[in-house]
Amino acid sequence: MTTPADNITWLGAPTFPKAARGALADTQLRRNLRKATTTIRDKRLQATGELADWEQLRDAGAALKERTLRHLDHYLLRLEETVTAAGGTVHWARDAAEANMIVTDLVRATGAHEVVKVKSMATAEIGLNEALAQAGIHAYETDLAELIVQLGDDRPSHILVPAIHRNRAEIREIFAREMGRRGRSAPDGLTDDPRALAEAARAHLREKFLTAKVAVSGANFAIAQTGTVGIVESEGNGRMCLTLPETLITVMGIEKVLPDFSDLEVFLQLLPRSSTGERMNPYTSTWTGLTPGDGPQSFHLVLLDNGRTATLADTVGRQALACIRCSACLNVCPVYERTGGHAYGSVYPGPIGAVLTPQLLGPGTSAHTDSLPFASTLCGACYDACPVKINIPEVLVHLRAEVVEAKRDHRLLPTPEALAMAAARGVFATPRRLATAQRLGGIAGRTLGRRGVIRRLPGPAGAWSDTRDTPVPPKETFRAFWTRTRGDES
Repeated sequence: MTTPADNITWLGAPTFPKAARGALADTQLRRNLRKATTTIRDKRLQATGELADWEQLRDAGAALKERTLRHLDHYLLRLEETVTAAGGTVHWARDAAEANMIVTDLVRATGAHEVVKVKSMATAEIGLNEALAQAGIHAYETDLAELIVQLGDDRPSHILVPAIHRNRAEIREIFAREMGRRGRSAPDGLTDDPRALAEAARAHLREKFLTAKVAVSGANFAIAQTGTVGIVESEGNGRMCLTLPETLITVMGIEKVLPDFSDLEVFLQLLPRSSTGERMNPYTSTWTGLTPGDGPQSFHLVLLDNGRTATLADTVGRQALACIRCSACLNVCPVYERTGGHAYGSVYPGPIGAVLTPQLLGPGTSAHTDSLPFASTLCGACYDACPVKINIPEVLVHLRAEVVEAKRDHRLLPTPEALAMAAARGVFATPRRLATAQRLGGIAGRTLGRRGVIRRLPGPAGAWSDTRDTPVPPKETFRAFWTRTRGDES
């Protein structure tokens, strides 16, 4: 049986610092990321700047999410009632293994050996494609970027644009090499023109849309009041999956529920502007249960916990559950722009992944997971960009403290960081000790320095000076200057 960590995080993934070093050395990756994130950033700023009440919309989105999370049990039970009344079937999944078993059994019951999929973070989180493959069922990704990742036997690196790390030439090569092995081949002489690539993908997927009996989707929102489920997308592949197959299975994180249908008015303005920089999504699809003779005749909603209830219990960290998966935080993050999503080793990359993944798994799960809250400069750009005002820097600092405490609980001897903090506490305990430490540090620094710069600090501190210019300390400290000019050391 797989564990949650085998799905949310990638088995064998190194800690973020190790993975980031490799990513920083890939100049092509950095060029791809810089171009893509800059383009999306500029479009978002233009789209949000058109609204005089943008900040009020953010406030409304944040308030709605906070209210919903506070009464999540009530709204989930109401959602189950309304979906069932509309003809759907609701399933509750405690973890990834249970969710995968539910979906696999539902597909087997139809006799199908293939499913078409709408882009879904929840199904990636639980490793559904792999679980279906073990049962002899092939899942076909129909989102263009997800198709690129799947054909390339790759990993997604962005919430909105999973293949952001690939350029057009690489995509053309993948299509030409892999499409024929899994269906209709790419046309001869395929170029890297975007329209040609899109047409090749369209032709490749068409036969799957027309023959699939089962579709699997995620959900952007579900409305407790009416039992309505909705997704937003840009290509129309979602609409095909939601209307043509006989059976539709939706896997949804429990935090995606909203109280009332009118709440969509807020989020359907926030989401497209924050994600793609558009005023509205090209395709917004909503469905409520079943309609005889129209669309799927069997609908199943799988409500996924997988660590969310435990996250909800954390009064600081729970705000991460308000995420609407827009990826705005990734597009403004200086760390993500330089390392890409693969360095995070998780289905959820970037700033939101650095706070969500460790909470879904719990502190102390692995060295890799524990490294994620430290994958940030705490610059706050993510907080400024978040459409529902998740204070990601606050949660990062909170989780860093939890990681430190978890290490302390499992170690017989103190960590180097703990020893360093204990020494600092002793130095800062009295003005006299601090003055003495400054004086001795200044003497040592001037001894090590040449031409105003210390080439390398001794011991572990050398890691700092290896990547930064470290100036030689001045002969007179500010404290000494103050005493000399004011005559009052206090």
